[in-house]
Amino acid sequence: MKYYSDCLDIHFILCFIEQENYCLCSPELNIERVSLECEFNNMDHRTDLNGVDRLIVRRGQAFTISLYLKPGSSYESGTSSLTCVAETGPEPSEEYGTRAVFGLSQNISTSAWSAAVTSPPGDMVALSLCASPRAPIGRYTVRLGSSVDIQLILLFNPWCSGDAVYMEREEDLAEYILSQDGLIYRGSFKYPYGTPWSYGQFESGILDVCLQILDMNPKCLKNPGKDHSGRRNPIYVCRVLSAMVNCNDDRGVLFGKWQGGFDGGESPMFWKSSVDILRRWEANACAPVKYGQCWVFAAVACSVARALGIPCRVVTNYQSAHDSNGNLLIERYVDENGESRGRGEMVWNYHCWVESWMTRPDLKKPEYNGWQAYDPTPQEKSENVYCCGPVPVRAIKEGDLTMRYDAPFVFAEVNADLVTFMKKADGTQKKLITETLVGQKISTKRVGRDDREDITHLYKYPEGSQEEREVFERAEHQAKLNKRPEEGSGLQLSIKVSVDMRKGCDFDVFALVSNGTDSVKMCRLVFGSCAVSYTGVLGANCGFKDLLNVELQPGGERKVPLRLNYSKYGSELTEDGLIRLAALLYDYSTGNILMAARTIVLTNPEIKVKILGEPKENRKLAAEISLKNPLPQRLDKCCFSIEGANLTGGTVITESLGQSVEPGEEAKVKIYFTPSRSGLRKLVVDFDSSQLCHVKGYRNVIIGK
Repeated sequence: MKYYSDCLDIHFILCFIEQENYCLCSPELNIERVSLECEFNNMDHRTDLNGVDRLIVRRGQAFTISLYLKPGSSYESGTSSLTCVAETGPEPSEEYGTRAVFGLSQNISTSAWSAAVTSPPGDMVALSLCASPRAPIGRYTVRLGSSVDIQLILLFNPWCSGDAVYMEREEDLAEYILSQDGLIYRGSFKYPYGTPWSYGQFESGILDVCLQILDMNPKCLKNPGKDHSGRRNPIYVCRVLSAMVNCNDDRGVLFGKWQGGFDGGESPMFWKSSVDILRRWEANACAPVKYGQCWVFAAVACSVARALGIPCRVVTNYQSAHDSNGNLLIERYVDENGESRGRGEMVWNYHCWVESWMTRPDLKKPEYNGWQAYDPTPQEKSENVYCCGPVPVRAIKEGDLTMRYDAPFVFAEVNADLVTFMKKADGTQKKLITETLVGQKISTKRVGRDDREDITHLYKYPEGSQEEREVFERAEHQAKLNKRPEEGSGLQLSIKVSVDMRKGCDFDVFALVSNGTDSVKMCRLVFGSCAVSYTGVLGANCGFKDLLNVELQPGGERKVPLRLNYSKYGSELTEDGLIRLAALLYDYSTGNILMAARTIVLTNPEIKVKILGEPKENRKLAAEISLKNPLPQRLDKCCFSIEGANLTGGTVITESLGQSVEPGEEAKVKIYFTPSRSGLRKLVVDFDSSQLCHVKGYRNVIIGK
């Protein structure tokens, strides 16, 4: 029996030697020096925008380095050997997958760590290496033989079919990995608009900051070996990012603030680039950067994900519900004047999160591969940490709330019903309206174009469809489709707005009341407005009208205007530029009450950008930037600033005006910058003053070689 066992052992060893083309007595390569061929390899792995001074490669794809042997030494095929050891993290372990040992093979394998010589015998050896497509990402030391170490950074590889983040279409990869700028949608679902943003994931030093974010996460600090092992899995990495982009439980990147002033930091409206935020976090010893709100959190998470090689995009959900108790209902209370009473759960005017592309083998449902939603804005805790996701977008659409992670919360964000109650002076309350307006115009930037792509269909079946009803049943919640409190009341109420609602102008909004009955109706109409933040927090009154005796003839209609004057609303506006309109109609004959509400966006003036000179790499350019003052008051402390990936060196360039700008006059500056890379680039512009804050604009610039 022992002889049989020994034979098996010998057979196993011989097979291993044959497979690896390795001889136990083979002489090891005597290496004098190594050239990492960073420029060629980084370009081949699409990491050259990070620089070519160090080796940055993607898993599952071979790269080639040059080994220069000591005098008198040479490589002989079939006889020379080389043992390679790849290690990452502070406690490398083969058990955790953070250490790999491998020798020379006849050919490179892209499914595991491997090495092969691709040059003829001689004193210079071209050595091809490949990391496993399932290897943890991060910093690696690779030991070649007994005396030579090389350093590299390994990233996810969405170009590799064996990688969990594999994405097939080159156009998608150009947008969701390589593009360093984009548009983030804000405003309202009636008026969505794109705000330019510079992700800057390839700017100098940003990749190091992204790796530092992973190293600072509490899981790594508690168990670094296990954490580094987890970095093989994009699901784990995205969940870490969701927690670390906010600072609520850790030394994360951004401090969120939604109310009050922004003393001690910058208004969230100030930011136009992730680069500035990430560099400030690193420079201040990982102290959180003040301040962020949802689109800033999402933009920074997108930058980090793209830098690490995970396809990512920022998504905006209009009329986004924050359901804190999990009942899929948002309950709102108003008084008899239509004014909000009590904070309770909220419906945000819009909310931004991110999606990343990956497989979900943990869910054992192939149909849930693809886009995964996760949210770095701290709203509710998940597993005792302020994070959310990733959860398959398809699972949200199907109402499969058992899927990890945080499916019920994301489902409510796009599907919860909004129920409004009136609290009367005598303490009684009455249900006014149930609305299914949550989850409108879910938006992201279209691939390759500065246009909005509506992706609502990825999250929801059409409102009122059979599929939608089945989804709600699966989610143990029935859709409430009655938008009027009383059937057959015959009265209708809606709000109409002007075409041109510019910041600084006076304009009218209208309550439209119609009578579909055969009798005269006497009604009371209450019509008001107030400033509102994008999270739904109401501010001061901007205009109010209370008509006690509105007479409506059978089949009649009445259009009641409400004048909004800049002199009243100007000082009350938040930086979001939003005004909430609400109207109540009391039917004296029946006691029924109708309600209508609408949020409007006041538009900022256009920033004009003119490029002076021929745009070329490393050639100084000038941007002539101007803005016309739309306000009926002068603008003080005016300044323009610009920033753009590969345009401004990852820094913000600011130019101040030396004088005030009177109403109707033009503010104009000339700002110089030097592009560092050719290609299509986006110059992001911001105008700020004491009276008109953080107006955004951009200009696409094609930089020649």
